[in-house]
Amino acid sequence: MGITLNYSLHRQIVIGLIMLLLVTGRDAALAVTCTPTPWDEIGPFYRPNAPVRNTIGKGYVLSGTVRSADDCRPLPNIRIEVWQVGPGGEYNADHRATLFSDQNGRYRLETSFPPPYASRPSHIHILVDAKGFEGLITQHYPKKGSRGATFDLVIVPETESDVKKKNAFGR
Repeated sequence: MGITLNYSLHRQIVIGLIMLLLVTGRDAALAVTCTPTPWDEIGPFYRPNAPVRNTIGKGYVLSGTVRSADDCRPLPNIRIEVWQVGPGGEYNADHRATLFSDQNGRYRLETSFPPPYASRPSHIHILVDAKGFEGLITQHYPKKGSRGATFDLVIVPETESDVKKKNAFGR
């Protein structure tokens, strides 16, 4: 025994399904969140007050967008500190910088490809500090032989209780 639908009923069902998809899709789009960038160790070589600049070497470009985890919106004028091992294999003042995201949340760092340090792979330390957001300490691990990478920095909005228990590094 089969079910036969007349054209009018079939049309009403299809229109209803389309409307349901449109409403569900809109609500899903409004509920977009971004996965926060994972924390990584700060390491023993962090020094505050790195000079404001976006070039600390040549040959490798790290860029990305700073975003809010709650809605993925780009965040302008966010302070980002970076530090890394220089080509000579040592941490030094020449390979530290403070940069800021632009009006569209984008940042760009030109640097030299960091060599491995001790038993660790090549890496660039990153600290993000933004009013109203939890601080972030992370690291970018460049792929051997690459000349650049995109690394978005997704930070989490603070809650009132976060502010009370936060230390100098946002934790």
